[in-house]
Amino acid sequence: MITKVLIVDDHPAAREGLAVRIGNQADMEVCGEAADLAEAIMLLDELQPDVVIADIQLKKSDGLELVRRIKACNESISILVWSVYPDRIYAERALHAGASGYINKEHTTGRIVDAIRRIREGKIYLAEEMAQRLLSQAVGGNRDLRQSPIEAFSDRELQVFRHIGNGQTTSEIAKQLHISPHTVETHRQRIKEKLHVESAAELTQAAIRWVLQGEADAS
Repeated sequence: MITKVLIVDDHPAAREGLAVRIGNQADMEVCGEAADLAEAIMLLDELQPDVVIADIQLKKSDGLELVRRIKACNESISILVWSVYPDRIYAERALHAGASGYINKEHTTGRIVDAIRRIREGKIYLAEEMAQRLLSQAVGGNRDLRQSPIEAFSDRELQVFRHIGNGQTTSEIAKQLHISPHTVETHRQRIKEKLHVESAAELTQAAIRWVLQGEADAS
């Protein structure tokens, strides 16, 4: 049986590279590509994919929100999240949102092919280190294994932090996330407290460093 894969990523080169790798597999085919949440949702009914590969950072939306929307539309679709950001930041969040796996873009596209096959079998795919970490949390009941304050952010705080790092203003973030500027400012304040920084400038610098580090790790 051929596995139909929909790729959702706002970088054409990333989609192209992944599509070539998947297209070379006898048991897989790329049925479509999308650059954002709205386009991906529109293609679900038309293409009926078995697997969706979704990036975390999309130009007009958020990958975790896309995961939730897809599962609300069709529970049977398996979702693999791939991202430049560390597993320890997003892997567990992705699973909670409804994804069946998480893989960092630093890995080769060959690993993604393995991940697709695994989640198609109804299994979970995570990097070995992350899988062991979550298992340790489950067995030991210890959820305080965080290595950085960023891991303590809520999903919304992490969204806001990423947008700050991408140079967006409070009003721009509010518009994109469909929340009020006041709510964005509340999240900014909570983020500053968790990072132990006091000024807006320090917050912006920290966010930019984090975004650039993620991009550097993926290059």
